[in-house]
Amino acid sequence: MRKQLLALFSALLITGLIAMSMVVIGANAMSNQTGTVVSNSPATTAAAGSTTSSSDQAMIAQLQAQVAQYQTRDQQYQAALASDNQQLAQDSSEIQMIQQLLAYLQQHGLISINNQGQITVNGR
Repeated sequence: MRKQLLALFSALLITGLIAMSMVVIGANAMSNQTGTVVSNSPATTAAAGSTTSSSDQAMIAQLQAQVAQYQTRDQQYQAALASDNQQLAQDSSEIQMIQQLLAYLQQHGLISINNQGQITVNGR
């Protein structure tokens, strides 16, 4: 019985400490005058737009130029990938046709293929 009371008291103490720290943190956050404001609120964006310095505008322009370069490069990569996929499809088709030809020649006894993949032409 004594262990149960001690465990109950410990649980209540820990719960109380956590609840008190949450109240202190919440009160501190509510009373903080220099807190951060939501960055995408309309009031903030209007105020930020008027105080944007020329160096910030230059940085924005530079980043937009980099984004445009990356988009151009991405389009080039996409075009190259599409071309490579088309070439791969053509090559796969050719390989399949060659495999069918070899199987046909082997079935009709014109060639024989050993375990190492060597092809010998059967003379007739």
